[in-house]
Amino acid sequence: MSSWRAWRTRLILIFAVLGPGFITANVDNDAGGILTYSSAGAQFGYTLLWTMIPITLALIVVQEMCARMGVVTGKGLSDLIREEFGLRITFVIMILLVAVNFTNVVTEFSGIAGSMQLFHVSKYVSVPICAAIVWALVVKGDYKSVEKIFLIASVFYIAYIITGVLSGPDWHLAMVETIKLPPRNVWSDKDYVYTTVAVIGTTITPWMQFYLQSSIVEKGVSIRKYKTSRLDVIVGSIFTDIVAWFIVVACAATLYTHGIRHITDPSDAAGAMKPLAGQYAFILFAAGLFNASLFAASILPLSTAYTVCEGLGFESGLDKSFNEAKFFYWLYSLLLFAGAAIVLIPNFPLVKFSILSQVLNGVLLPLVLVFMLKLINKHDLMGSYTNKPWFNVIAWTTVIIVTSLSLVLVWNTLHG
Repeated sequence: MSSWRAWRTRLILIFAVLGPGFITANVDNDAGGILTYSSAGAQFGYTLLWTMIPITLALIVVQEMCARMGVVTGKGLSDLIREEFGLRITFVIMILLVAVNFTNVVTEFSGIAGSMQLFHVSKYVSVPICAAIVWALVVKGDYKSVEKIFLIASVFYIAYIITGVLSGPDWHLAMVETIKLPPRNVWSDKDYVYTTVAVIGTTITPWMQFYLQSSIVEKGVSIRKYKTSRLDVIVGSIFTDIVAWFIVVACAATLYTHGIRHITDPSDAAGAMKPLAGQYAFILFAAGLFNASLFAASILPLSTAYTVCEGLGFESGLDKSFNEAKFFYWLYSLLLFAGAAIVLIPNFPLVKFSILSQVLNGVLLPLVLVFMLKLINKHDLMGSYTNKPWFNVIAWTTVIIVTSLSLVLVWNTLHG
């Protein structure tokens, strides 16, 4: 009985600290991420599961630095870039980020459209309704209420874990492939290399760093609660990559096993899974895609509004009224409704647009990561909370690897 009470206490403590880190990490499993993981499972079965370990480590390292900067400085990332490097550089980054994030918003609404079409709901119905719901949630709510709803949405990613179990995978093979490196001969396969780069490269995106730091600042996390914030990041990174692992496993056990190798849209994976894994697995996968797309469609324009307002010195925050932060709410509304409108254009090339969003993410990411490392190692800014030498080694190695993979992904995408 005493052991149960101890476990219950630990669980209560873990759920009490969940917030910005958990939310930000889970949004990474958006429509584009689900497509990438589904393709990995469909094309190569279980053989790409080994990537989940370096993915988790990279995510923890980068997100922890952002959380630490937010806690110590009390300022968002774009705010710090403006103060330390000047308005001109900040303005250029803001323009790039708005362009990149807008393509991502369109991708999320295409995920909403695709998932609801699986349930025979037209995109001309689902997309406007979802855009209106998301807008009302953010504009009419305050930070605490919005965070609670986002946390609930994060929990619904469990649908993918259940889908993986219902798919009846080869558990022994899946575990073995997770902990062993692939044989050398696979690196001569261009498709395998490309998919490996995509799986690892989809982990960290530019908007995540800006949103996480802004959320921590608005939540008012103090240095005294820094350890709690770090735990939030670690738990979120591990959970989101467990979900990614199960997406790969589900598609390997169904699509790959039955010879379905190529999918061009995340809803294709759900549709193809229906006759192979049963009605329940199909419903869960499709519902998970809808939740992930709606969740990300809420966060991405919000992240952009935070970033631009901080970088250019405008008022921002969910706890401010529309009149107090007009630019913040108008920018959010414009990105949200314009992204939804593009998806409603008949015969719009959504797949090509999704690929464009990956390319733009890969171009901007290296720049953001370098600025982050320069900022976090400034003693006059971070005091005793700068990176330790060993952490700098890990951080710079992570940045170099993630940057290299992002650039390779851009090159491969541009060259077909």
